[in-house]
Amino acid sequence: MCLFQHRSTNLARALFVLAPFTLMTSLWAADAESTLAPAVTVVKSKRSCFMDGLEATGVVVPAHEILVRPRREGLEIAQVLVQRGDPVIAGQVLARLKPPNGLGASADTAVKAPAAGIIFSTSASVGAVATATADPLFRIAQGGEMDLAVETPVNEMPRLAIDQRAKVQIIGIKDELTGKIRFISKTINQMTQLGEVRLILEADPRLRIGAFGRGKIEIGQRCGITIPLSAVLFALGSPVVQVVRDEKVETRKVTVGLTEGGDVEIRDGLGEGEAVVMRAGAFLRDGDRVRPAVAQGY
Repeated sequence: MCLFQHRSTNLARALFVLAPFTLMTSLWAADAESTLAPAVTVVKSKRSCFMDGLEATGVVVPAHEILVRPRREGLEIAQVLVQRGDPVIAGQVLARLKPPNGLGASADTAVKAPAAGIIFSTSASVGAVATATADPLFRIAQGGEMDLAVETPVNEMPRLAIDQRAKVQIIGIKDELTGKIRFISKTINQMTQLGEVRLILEADPRLRIGAFGRGKIEIGQRCGITIPLSAVLFALGSPVVQVVRDEKVETRKVTVGLTEGGDVEIRDGLGEGEAVVMRAGAFLRDGDRVRPAVAQGY
C-alpha cells in the first residue's frame, strides 16, 4: 500500500508539473496555426435594390415620317434647294419643278415642306421627272424627333408598357441618353419570333438616322441580398461563394439574379450580413482556416 501510494503521489506531482506545459504547447500550436493561415479580404452581404431591365439593340429612325411627293405628274425637277440632314420649317420650298421641254405652263411649281423637321432622305435630282408613283422626293423626320427601333423576344413583350423609361447608348455618342416606350407592335415576325418596340429619344442634335444603339428598358425594381460579382465563382458547374465562419471557409451554392455596377443579386443561399471572400478563387478549399479582414467602403 505504501509503494502504491508513493507512485500515485509521484504521478500526481508529474501531472501537476506537466499541465502548464501542455496548455502552453496547445496555445502555441493554435497561435502558430492562426499565424500560418492565409489572410483574405471579406465583404459583408447587404440588402439593396436592382433595376430589373430588358436590353435590346436597334437603329435610330424618325419618330414620325413625312413623305413628300409632287402634286402633278410628269414635271421635271428644275432645282433642288435642300440636302439630306438639313432642318426645314413648314412651308419651306424644297424643290422647284417645270414642264418638260418648256411645254405647257411656264410657271415653276414649288414643292414645299408640309411641316417642320429634318430631311433624312431625298431622291430628287435636277433633270429627273417627278412622279408620285416613284420614291418620295423627300422624307422628313417631323419635328426632328427620333426613335430607337428595337426588336424584343415575344415572351418578353407582356412585360412592356407604353411610357416605360429606358437608358440608351448610341454609337458615336459618349453620353447616355434617356428615352421611353412610344410604340409596341401588335404583330410578331413569324421567322424570328421578335416584335418591334419604339423608344422615343430625348432631343439631341448628335442623333443620326441609321446609327446603331442599345437600350435598357426599365421594367421594375427588385430588392434583395447583394455582394460583389467578384465574390461569385462560376467555374464549378453552378455558382458558389466562399463564406467565412469562425475563421473557416465554407463553400456554398447560391442562386444569382440581376447584376448592376459590379454587384450581383443573390436570390438564394446567402443571408444578410454574412462574410464572403471578396475575390473567390480555387486556392481556397472548403474547411480551410483563414484570417479574414473586412473590406472597407462596401
